[in-house]
Amino acid sequence: MKFNGINHVAFATNDLDKTVRFWRDLLGMRLIAGIGDRDSRQYFFEVDGNSMISFFEWPHVKPVSDKNPGTPVKGPFVFDHICFEVENRDELWELKSALDAADIWCTEELDNGFIHSIFSTDPNNIQLEFCFKINEINLSEHPKIIDPDPPEAAKEGPEQQSDKWPFIRIHTPSGKRNVYPGPLKKLVD
Repeated sequence: MKFNGINHVAFATNDLDKTVRFWRDLLGMRLIAGIGDRDSRQYFFEVDGNSMISFFEWPHVKPVSDKNPGTPVKGPFVFDHICFEVENRDELWELKSALDAADIWCTEELDNGFIHSIFSTDPNNIQLEFCFKINEINLSEHPKIIDPDPPEAAKEGPEQQSDKWPFIRIHTPSGKRNVYPGPLKKLVD
């Protein structure tokens, strides 16, 4: 199985106006689709030609608690931060200047070895990282785990271990692959 990337990541907001203003007008991500009814809306912003970020507007949802990315928490938790890559250092600093001009909290540039990053938050307190790659360093070519006590599964290496899950014994025949209309289908009808 080969994945082509992330199509979209979906978040929730109680204020789609503020969210559109931040993602489209400040960050420059095109608003390319939206659907809605009286109970819910979902809008999509283009990150690049292959991926999007989406927001459901739910009137009673509250912004997440503010936290520093990578800081451990207790209790139920799903998501720490999302990182968007820009082309180069100049673009990273252009973005930092835009966040600073909008009086939105933003860190200084951090050297993370294989990337340089800045961190910020959106109006929903979603933790954001923006980075550019250091071209000479490619973690995909040279995977590395520096952990004195890695989990047993990680000790098995970077490649898929095909004997850890059941083998597919029966493939669904093409004639039995049912497809049902989803709520976003109206965007293309």
